[in-house]
Amino acid sequence: MRKVTRRLMLLDTASLYFRAYFGVPESVKAPDGTPVNAVRGLLEFIDRLVRDHRPDDLVACMDADWRPHWRVELIPSYKAHRVAEEHAAGPDEEEVPDTLSPQVPVIEEVLDALGIARVGVAGYEADDVIGTFTARANGPVDIVTGDRDLYQLVDDARGVRVLYPLKGVGTLQLTDEAVLREKYGVDGPGYADLALLRGDPSDGLPGVPGIGEKTAAKLLAEFGDLAGIMAAVDDPASRLTPAQRKRLDEARPYVAVAPRVVRVAGDVPLPEVDPALPHAPRHPAALDELTVRWGLGGSLQRLLTTLGT
Repeated sequence: MRKVTRRLMLLDTASLYFRAYFGVPESVKAPDGTPVNAVRGLLEFIDRLVRDHRPDDLVACMDADWRPHWRVELIPSYKAHRVAEEHAAGPDEEEVPDTLSPQVPVIEEVLDALGIARVGVAGYEADDVIGTFTARANGPVDIVTGDRDLYQLVDDARGVRVLYPLKGVGTLQLTDEAVLREKYGVDGPGYADLALLRGDPSDGLPGVPGIGEKTAAKLLAEFGDLAGIMAAVDDPASRLTPAQRKRLDEARPYVAVAPRVVRVAGDVPLPEVDPALPHAPRHPAALDELTVRWGLGGSLQRLLTTLGT
């Protein structure tokens, strides 16, 4: 008899509400004139995701710290260009559009009132929370994110795939190992090595100078993984070009610390939560109040209808 397992959907929540913010006009406002385009857009996203993919469990994963100090200690440039204000005693403040910042607490209140599990852990990014839930999952996992970094978690054998929005959330790239091999020539774990070698300006990761995406993919195809590539640097008989050998040798200090920065954590101390997708609001009175105050109207009602079916 085939074992029945629950399908888990993990939302990279900030990635999705940023997309909602830029994808829904700012003219979508609450009765008092406050923009709620990110709030309503995210609710529309979740409605569509639940309707199309029918998860049993759903967790909205949050950035309790979008730029963890332990990553910055290893690579000081990590996300440095996105810092609006540094804080010695807590997480740095990220540059966020003025009209998006006030919507984030509203999103959190609405998710809590709905009863959708929402998890952020101090000192970790949402990616790390997603990585840990994925590592602990017993059944298939759908990770919904606009961040390609999470491709490293793709694992066909365990049923882990990434749903990557190409346009809104109506058009999703269902990213499995076949897609990764076609686009990048690597599997999930290989993508982390590829990203590390290539670098990522959006995250402040320098990469290895002179090693772009195509070269990184070729090196990984020939030598297997990052460790294999670095072993080849020390092997005079390996088929590295003199320029590649020199660049990789000079990049040793970066290569030594970058894996811990690039690879998502799989051992975050997660709180106890009930990830089951709610069929009715956990706090209906609070949700009614939020609906009226922020004018959530049809966006919320459609989601409630979907959750109830």
